[in-house]
Amino acid sequence: MWRGVLVLGLGFLWVPVLLLVGFAFSADRIPFQWGGFSLHWFAALATNERLVEAAWLSLRVASGSATLATLIGGVAGFALARWGAFAGRGLFGALIGAPLVLPEVVTALAMLLLFVTLEAAIGWPAGRGALTILLAHATLGAAYVAVVVQARLAGTERVLEEAAMDLGAGPLATFRTITLPLMAPALAAGWLLAFTLSFDDLVIASFVSGPAGTTLPVLVFSALRLGLTPEINALGAVILALAGLCVALAALLLRARWLEGGGEGG
Repeated sequence: MWRGVLVLGLGFLWVPVLLLVGFAFSADRIPFQWGGFSLHWFAALATNERLVEAAWLSLRVASGSATLATLIGGVAGFALARWGAFAGRGLFGALIGAPLVLPEVVTALAMLLLFVTLEAAIGWPAGRGALTILLAHATLGAAYVAVVVQARLAGTERVLEEAAMDLGAGPLATFRTITLPLMAPALAAGWLLAFTLSFDDLVIASFVSGPAGTTLPVLVFSALRLGLTPEINALGAVILALAGLCVALAALLLRARWLEGGGEGG
């Protein structure tokens, strides 16, 4: 029984994705009708300048916002896990984690009001585009990074750090040689999570972007108002293939690290 439920659940998740990939190779102009095998829509996708430009913008924004979120969230998570019960810790934790529970439309509206107010007061940022999207996405991503880093450090005892300090290492040396390597997996996971959230975001980007800052999700959503096209199917297949390639690469790197660490002998 449970095996059948599992199969149904996996089918519910993956059948729509497989249908999208299958129809991406259809020669028919109707996106949900099979008309024979063809790579025409992938070629059309490569020559669609608006989609390509929006995709590159999304990649740049996602990379920048994930990096900024990792820096801010990493420091916040370290403070919550290692600084003890400092004054205002509860308020600080609530503020850094607020984006996790706030609806995205509230966050988006708040960021829009902030940028409009700053532009009216000091003239910055001049217009809304890639920079405002990057900053808004970093605000959201930092909350996720902080939670991941805090959980990583909270589950790790301070024995190694205390031993390093007992042997004469200063706070900076201890952080660089002990704490930072312990945080590294959480920082990498947080970066990937923040990157995915930024690349996939529609609500916040649609609020804080302008004509010069149309990301891929915003462009796709606007195009869908006119109806689904085979190019969108091809785009979905390309994104799925890239995601699968990244997962496979990560698995290979982890396997290589495990072998280097003596996994074969264990």
